[in-house]
Amino acid sequence: MSRIIATVFGIGLIPLAPGTWGSLAAIPMAYGIHYLGGFPALLIATIAVYFLGLWATTEVTRGTDNHDPSEIVIDEVAGQWTALLGVSAGLWFAGVPSHIFPYPGWVSAFVLFRLFDIWKPWLVGWADRKTTPTGVMLDDIIAGIFAMVFTVAAAGIYHGLIMQ
Repeated sequence: MSRIIATVFGIGLIPLAPGTWGSLAAIPMAYGIHYLGGFPALLIATIAVYFLGLWATTEVTRGTDNHDPSEIVIDEVAGQWTALLGVSAGLWFAGVPSHIFPYPGWVSAFVLFRLFDIWKPWLVGWADRKTTPTGVMLDDIIAGIFAMVFTVAAAGIYHGLIMQ
């Protein structure tokens, strides 16, 4: 069960760019959660998937030398959902119906999350250097926070300044 969770039902076994595939798979999942329960549901699901991913990563890497095998992509799901929390919250607090999940927001969150996850600036790199399951999960959460902040800022500039 831990391997199924860690690889997100085998998505992490795709040989080329499994992290990107994991992040892409996270988007429709996040949309479904947002559709069913809005921002509160996505927030709860993000917290839950973080702890589920921490458990699964611990189990899958137990007794191995590789603390962060590429097939583990549950961390990308947690990070991508973190990046999408800003989009979900903005829609939720603006009273936008839950079936609307506009593409500029999720595209921005996806691109920025992948950028920060690959580039690993500052705190992302600090967390990535930890050779523990917590480090595996935390670097993606921090990359997701960075992506969320930049996505929300871009939306604020667009909706607050450009569209005025």
